[in-house]
Amino acid sequence: MPQNYLEDFLPDLADFRDHTRRFHAGALTAAEYKRLSGGFGSYAQRGSAKHMLRLRMAGGRLTKRRLCFIVDACEKYFIPRIKLTTCQSVQLHDISAAAIGNVMEAAWRAGMISRGGGGDFPRNIMATPLSGVLPEEAFDVMPYAEAAGEYLMGFIRAVRFPRKLKVAFSSSPANETHATFRDLGFVAKSNRTFDVYAAGGLGVRPYMGVRVADDVRPEDVLYHIKAMVDTFTAYGNYESRAKSRSRFLQETLGTDGLIRAYQEKLRQALDTEQLKLSVSKQPVTKKAVGPLLCGNRILPQRQKGLYAVFYQPVGGFLSPIKAAQLSRAIAPMEDAEIRLTPEGGLYIINCNAQEAALLCSVTQDGAQTQFEASAACVGADTCQAGIGRSQTLLSACIAAVRRENFADGVLPKIHISGCPSSCGAHQSASIGLRGGMKQTASGPLPAFAFSFGGCAQQGQEFLAEPDKSILSRDIPAFFVELGRMIAADHSSYENWIPHNQDRFFSLLERYAR
Repeated sequence: MPQNYLEDFLPDLADFRDHTRRFHAGALTAAEYKRLSGGFGSYAQRGSAKHMLRLRMAGGRLTKRRLCFIVDACEKYFIPRIKLTTCQSVQLHDISAAAIGNVMEAAWRAGMISRGGGGDFPRNIMATPLSGVLPEEAFDVMPYAEAAGEYLMGFIRAVRFPRKLKVAFSSSPANETHATFRDLGFVAKSNRTFDVYAAGGLGVRPYMGVRVADDVRPEDVLYHIKAMVDTFTAYGNYESRAKSRSRFLQETLGTDGLIRAYQEKLRQALDTEQLKLSVSKQPVTKKAVGPLLCGNRILPQRQKGLYAVFYQPVGGFLSPIKAAQLSRAIAPMEDAEIRLTPEGGLYIINCNAQEAALLCSVTQDGAQTQFEASAACVGADTCQAGIGRSQTLLSACIAAVRRENFADGVLPKIHISGCPSSCGAHQSASIGLRGGMKQTASGPLPAFAFSFGGCAQQGQEFLAEPDKSILSRDIPAFFVELGRMIAADHSSYENWIPHNQDRFFSLLERYAR
């Protein structure tokens, strides 16, 4: 991170500290405080006694230095919870009012500026987590994601956005970062160029992105970011927050109109800006040590004899104790670093066989099945905007399913969002759940609406909308019964569901009554 950004933003901390003091003195409402604190990547949690801080890290690169800071901050400031987010950033939770300003300043000085981590700003840049080490990918997009992240920081004080802007890079058809349905997405191709998608997004009234440019040279990505910024600020809705996301440009401009507007802004950027990129990356020269490995959490890298180790903390919550264990384990490992996934998990990359075996032992407390690797937002227990208790529900479902001892794959990975904002990306999941309330004879009770058949795979994208709602208390039993049906057929959810959708919906209907 260039030093000038630190110097630019440090004076802003005085405003944040003052607003925090006034908020806890009762001089500001939660809504008034949120309008300022969000721009610093911080929000007061439900109950307003504690705070969250969201740390930006382009592409989800959690380096040794960054991890060491997080571990030290948790110890120094008594921070008990670390959340890995679906936008490949890290949230520190339950920070006291007295400490939040100090934690923020320390993070900035350690190279993790939280400015723009919330509010109406460019958010954390996303990238395929294994980019650069993935055996089958178009090319390494990480250097361009990091350059884009630095460039977008320059807009935080210079441009007033209608709402947040999310940018993603994808290097493989798995489309883990949802690059084809973000505000702006760069999809790598085998000819070492990008296709560019714009004005997509999840949440209320989701939209697939519109392909606005083809065969873009990687060195030109910043021109396209400038074009999208200018398109969004020129045509975005500044009046209605409900329609202030870029995806609503598809309604106001139409698909063809959006493409024309984008191309016009692109031509202006090409004519007036000097944004050509020249990136370099040090190759991994680490030598293989030990025998060849295989395992469901050990992935061979494109670098022969090196591995990535996958670890999914249940619910995406990494304990400070586990973070410290990971930090100590990877400290002596040459070239090792952590890459955060868009589902609240992580990979430790550039491990030789001996190191991979050690890290598998260190991380054996994580998810053991696809179902246990499910993604969930922080939920209404913590989030002031939340409706459903996402983490509580996921924990109850996992506990109920574990007692059945189903084989891995009998139940799929699910995505849970506590509200329509889709922070758990429920609309892109094979089974998604969205928090809400359901009217019953006893009055309104907590419930989650189910969506079915979402998919992020490039070329097969589908955004599913929630349908039937099940009371929160009954959802663990639903998944147990679904698992029993699939296990009785000696199948997996992936193989079972195409031929048994009628049985699935019959079960859903019964629990939704």
